[in-house]
Amino acid sequence: MANFLISGSKLADAAELVGGFDIANLSVPTILLTLLTSAVCGGVIYLVYRFFNRSVVYNENFNILVILTTVVTSFIIMTISANIVLSLGMVGALSIVRFRAAVKDPLDIGFLFWGIAAGITAGAQLYWVALIGTAAIAVLYILLTIFRKEKKSYLLIVRYDAASEMNVTGVLNGVKYRLKNKTQTGSRVELTVEVKIRKNDTAYLSRFNAIEGVESVTLLEYSGEYMN
Repeated sequence: MANFLISGSKLADAAELVGGFDIANLSVPTILLTLLTSAVCGGVIYLVYRFFNRSVVYNENFNILVILTTVVTSFIIMTISANIVLSLGMVGALSIVRFRAAVKDPLDIGFLFWGIAAGITAGAQLYWVALIGTAAIAVLYILLTIFRKEKKSYLLIVRYDAASEMNVTGVLNGVKYRLKNKTQTGSRVELTVEVKIRKNDTAYLSRFNAIEGVESVTLLEYSGEYMN
């Protein structure tokens, strides 16, 4: 009978160990420090994206999402580390989540992974790893942005009379370009090409405006996607 009671107590302790929370690792100061660290890392990512991102259109909602992702990931990791059974259920629940919002700029995916990585390390209570890693990635991204080539890709849209074809082609031959679309309706032509020129090179547009028969010239920053 005594052996049975001892065995029963061991089973209860094992069940509590598997299914219960490890309260010792989840004190209030630890929770607050974890959330504060993840928020600081998310704030650094926010500032880097806000002032050094070179996307065509700045998306404030996406930038706020990166901060929320960092903080949310950190307390998910805290929960998983405190309870084994709950962690299995949470992994199963997260596996069915599907995001339908299209990410148009590949760099945005990098910022999301950056926020998730910072949240994971902060949630695992590796605070210095999260802070130093976030700072190192921020410095690396800023340096890459500063020393990136000044020439950028643009979409040049020129509408002109067909009689001015030779003059327009002559100006285009002065830079490296790639034909994207050319539409001719009667004597009117709309030409769309990808060109690489220096930023704010307005003198290049004036060359087309000086050609007789050119109706309009439009220069758009090219992000890699084009729809006819």
